[in-house]
Amino acid sequence: MKTRAITAFFFTIVMLGSIFLGAYTFTFFYLILSLAALLEFFNMIKTAGIRPHRNVALFVAGLIFLMIAGYHLLQFENRFMLLIVPLIFSVFISELYKKDKIPFSNISYTFAGLIYVTVPFCFFYSLGFIQDQAIYSFHLPLAFLLMLWANDTGAYLFGVKFGKTRLFERHSPKKSWEGFFGGVFVSLLASYIISLFFKEINAFVWAGMSVLIVSFGTLGDLVESMLKRSLNVKDSGNILPGHGGFLDRFDGLLLAAPVVYTYLYLILR
Repeated sequence: MKTRAITAFFFTIVMLGSIFLGAYTFTFFYLILSLAALLEFFNMIKTAGIRPHRNVALFVAGLIFLMIAGYHLLQFENRFMLLIVPLIFSVFISELYKKDKIPFSNISYTFAGLIYVTVPFCFFYSLGFIQDQAIYSFHLPLAFLLMLWANDTGAYLFGVKFGKTRLFERHSPKKSWEGFFGGVFVSLLASYIISLFFKEINAFVWAGMSVLIVSFGTLGDLVESMLKRSLNVKDSGNILPGHGGFLDRFDGLLLAAPVVYTYLYLILR
């Protein structure tokens, strides 16, 4: 428990620092984090005897992220994304030369990693620019993480104290409906406090963002649990003592970030 608390403290400081220290620090940190999470995904998949095209996928993932960053920071045109097309088709071509009995499983999991890991991190990154595509603001990424952490804290505390009705026992035996609604309550409270400081968005919009983060963040947690159970893996990695890997820490973000971005884009733009 002590190791877990120490890891959480220092990792939280690093994450907050990456948000507060400006657009380029934010870009670099989440580029590295997204690639590390994608690498964890591929390492887990390999335990099932599947060999995704890891190097190509990591290169494409980095390119996608940098293209989006270039669009926000330097106003690059999106046509540069066309560079990804030949790389994508190279996955199919290279599989022709591999002596593997399940070639389309290798191909499928290569693209699954990009969709499941890289795309959500890109949506989260773009939250920093959603109010003005060329100007970075830390308000929305920070608020997203604070609400997500508030949900985790509330779900844990209420689940331990009152949890009786299982939420989805097949994939996560410890999660309960009581914990879920506790997470909703604490996250909504966090959204109200945030609205007192960040007044550019209405309190009701913050509250809607909170509900989406809790709902889809919980689903993201369950999806990652389903993935690990299907592969008979306990943690996605061991880089964070007491917490597992990066995917274990950001599983809630993976489903919540695209939904929250869409919600805010429709309201703010």
